[in-house]
Amino acid sequence: MSSAERDLYAVADFCLIPMGTGEPSVAEYIAECQRVLEKSGLTFKMHGYGTNLEGPWDEVTRAIRDCHAAVHAQGAPRIATDIRIGTRTDRVIAPGSGNASKVQRVEDILAEEK
Repeated sequence: MSSAERDLYAVADFCLIPMGTGEPSVAEYIAECQRVLEKSGLTFKMHGYGTNLEGPWDEVTRAIRDCHAAVHAQGAPRIATDIRIGTRTDRVIAPGSGNASKVQRVEDILAEEK
């Protein structure tokens, strides 16, 4: 594996869905996942239907795996997760700034229109 592949910076959005829990609310399971992410040291931000997460590729995918393990440990027999991961090699992304810079760029464009 080349150095570029090892150090690939990932900007991800994932939605973890506990299934077969017998209850309509999944908030307790998602709270547990957020605790896992807090311990990961990665940059993340929960939103209404998922979580933005960023960092080195292996750490991002490990954190999502760890969320699965923690939610299963809480009793969820099944989990479905949708994941979108973006990477780029045309410029350096400062750690923790991937999602914020994407949002800022769009806000800047909209502000120019006013």
